[in-house]
Amino acid sequence: MSTEQVSRRSPTLVLHKITEILNCFRVDAPELTLQQVIKKTGLPSSTCQRLVQDMVHEGLLDRDQDRYRIGIAVVRWAAPGTLGLDSVQLVKPVLQELRDATGETACFYVRDGAFRTIVAVAETRHVVIRPFVVGMVMPLHAGAPGKIFLAFDPDARAAIERSDLEAFTGSTPTDLATLDAQVEVAREQGYFAAFGERNLGVGSISAPVFTHMGELAGAIGLGFPTQRVTPDDVDRLGPLVARTSIEASRRLGYDSAVRG
Repeated sequence: MSTEQVSRRSPTLVLHKITEILNCFRVDAPELTLQQVIKKTGLPSSTCQRLVQDMVHEGLLDRDQDRYRIGIAVVRWAAPGTLGLDSVQLVKPVLQELRDATGETACFYVRDGAFRTIVAVAETRHVVIRPFVVGMVMPLHAGAPGKIFLAFDPDARAAIERSDLEAFTGSTPTDLATLDAQVEVAREQGYFAAFGERNLGVGSISAPVFTHMGELAGAIGLGFPTQRVTPDDVDRLGPLVARTSIEASRRLGYDSAVRG
């Protein structure tokens, strides 16, 4: 490979490494040491240290003593990015209606590989809450929204087949057979409820939102502490979430005749 070709590829390689570093940080692990970042990325120590220092200088990371976290610059960029999504703008009023009807936090999720990301939230007004924020990234296999993606997005299952099904609690499904059974329930009901799969004491109920082309746009759902919402409430709340998802789909131009 010529020097010119290497030079032309270098920016892409650097961006890939920066992306790997940013991907180390999650809502459940917002602060990491340099050694943890090196271990998670597998990058050479000197390369990782240099990139982390540059990212701090550019505001991509913030440093507090020996720990790093996502920088305020990235947070600033995320807000206009989600506000610019037509689907987010159109679905927001529906989230607020669902929040007002149930009293619980309503979220809209989109899929990115084997993960789901919150792109819009209508937060509960209860004092006792579980945090759900825009930009929060969670795995598909744990929680109700993930089952919706697996049920209605034909590319979602292939994504989780290439990922580790980590056990977050004793209720987390960690094998494809269990997931397939749950997905079938989600497909038949048009919604799915999960309790304590990602965090003990947290539950979710979710349903699909479709585009005007009949493709899955995302998943809409409730997130709540299980001390306030229990499995006994699913028969009441599940159909409500499903009806709300139909309204959200309608706002995106969805016509049920498209899917048959």
